[in-house]
Amino acid sequence: MNITLSWRHGRRRGLAALFSAAALVAGSVVATAAPAQAADESITVNFSVAGGSPTYRASGWIYGMTENGANPPDNYFTDVKFRYMRAGGAQLDSPGGWVSGKYDRRWNATRAQLLRTQSLGGQFVLLVHDLWGADGYPISRFPGDNGNWADYDAFLTRLIDDVRATGAPAQGNTVQWDLWNEPNITLFWNRPQSQYFEMWKRAYQRIRAAFPSHLIVGPSFAGVPSTGGWWTQYLDYVKANNVVPDIVSWHSLPGDPVANVATANTTLDSRGIAHARPYQINEYGASNEQNPADGAWYIARLERAGADGLRANWAGGSNLHNDLANLLTHNSSGQYQPKGEWWVYRFYGSQTGQIASVTPSSNYDAFATKTSGTAKILLGGGRTTGNIAVNLQRLDTTSGIVQNNQVRVLVERIPYNNGGAVTGPVTVSNTVATLSGNSTTINLPHTAVDDTFTITLLPPGGSTPSPSPSPSPSSTPSPSPDSSPTPPVGGACSATIETTNSWPGGFQSTVTVRAGSAPVDGWTVKWTWPSGQSISSLWNGTQSVSGSSVTVRNADYNGSIAAGSSTTFGFTANGSAATPTATCTSP
Repeated sequence: MNITLSWRHGRRRGLAALFSAAALVAGSVVATAAPAQAADESITVNFSVAGGSPTYRASGWIYGMTENGANPPDNYFTDVKFRYMRAGGAQLDSPGGWVSGKYDRRWNATRAQLLRTQSLGGQFVLLVHDLWGADGYPISRFPGDNGNWADYDAFLTRLIDDVRATGAPAQGNTVQWDLWNEPNITLFWNRPQSQYFEMWKRAYQRIRAAFPSHLIVGPSFAGVPSTGGWWTQYLDYVKANNVVPDIVSWHSLPGDPVANVATANTTLDSRGIAHARPYQINEYGASNEQNPADGAWYIARLERAGADGLRANWAGGSNLHNDLANLLTHNSSGQYQPKGEWWVYRFYGSQTGQIASVTPSSNYDAFATKTSGTAKILLGGGRTTGNIAVNLQRLDTTSGIVQNNQVRVLVERIPYNNGGAVTGPVTVSNTVATLSGNSTTINLPHTAVDDTFTITLLPPGGSTPSPSPSPSPSSTPSPSPDSSPTPPVGGACSATIETTNSWPGGFQSTVTVRAGSAPVDGWTVKWTWPSGQSISSLWNGTQSVSGSSVTVRNADYNGSIAAGSSTTFGFTANGSAATPTATCTSP
């Protein structure tokens, strides 16, 4: 799919509402002015003002998981404290979906991604319109054409039954229902507004009756809240008809979540519409804002606004269903590699304890946390370059960091690398600072507008933290014949462990599970660690541990292996690298 939209010119994060088709339209163009240059600014972090614990509200994506739900590997999700996946089979069999008689493939992909999201501890946001087929292609019909709702009712019956068959109970917030994406633009809703309102009411009532505790999301508006026009017309309708969504949503492409939330509060409060749950900005980050600096800025602003965020996805075709919404890339061998912005989310995912207060500047904001023995600051920008003075105040209110009026300051830069793979943050400085009045100032030379910085505070005598590195490029584990050890006979299976990367105190391994001369339907792999190793993260399987013994069973999506073929799962582990002998059994 290759549709180019016309966008309003403006600087990044201009507050005007912009039309969007993120995640669903490849080749969209955002025209922006060049970023400002050399604007020295300062921000302040006050550690005496502490908020709650981080909830990683910005760690969600729209699409970014393979069609079968198998990839990317688990660690790329768990390392960033993944919270949300928003999907519904867009672009599969295009034109596809219910209206084209091709619902099944889109539903099968949605089901696989839903189950994988839940296995990773995330919340799945179901895009109903994509399953219908309204993903940017001209389609033959919309719900309620010519006053006939029979076809849409049949579609909802099928979808409700399919969701129920996944095991999602009527009670329990296991699925969020996003009824229609960007209904205020003709790319996705090419019918009168009144017909959309009737569709909303019918879908809302059907889903509420079938799943009383599932949350309904909307309107997923193409733009940001405003005090008039389509936004307020929608609010007036849902209020008058008692079909107010559980979670109010919009898109920030670009936009400022803090300003958007203030406007949303004004428009909902004036109508007496309760909004007890956080707003959901379920597409944020225009295509030219997907870099470490802008990504970190959106994280800081979402946290400041108290809104949940799902990062937009500007890929198309098969790339839409992969690469964690463009946070990852592939090398020539098809192995996953993280981009610079993935490292931003990884640092964000490592921030624990209590949230500290930050006073932003006009172009920079930050997210800061403190816990015993460390404090961390993720800096966001993306609009200008120049020196950034980060004023750290009331360090006496931290725990286990300041010793003899000194603190160690580790500054790292996360490079954009023109959107290519990034092996990790780059150390800028690692020094011991002497405090003055329980404070110190760190000056950051911001010369590349798309790069960003992190600051880690440690006790002065402490060593530089060395978290387990991200797994080196990891292969796509899909069942395929290869030239590994001779397969076993009959319906049996074999398993081979291979160390693919190692570092001080840890390693990564891939386990190949191979069927014999007959297909395998379900497998279990077991081994025993020789010297105290332990798994820190595992993907494409489900593990259980008893002492040094490890048992891994297949995931829902990779238990069936054709005769003579194989699948893989992988893990990272603590301890010295080891390749114990593994056994495989099949029911």
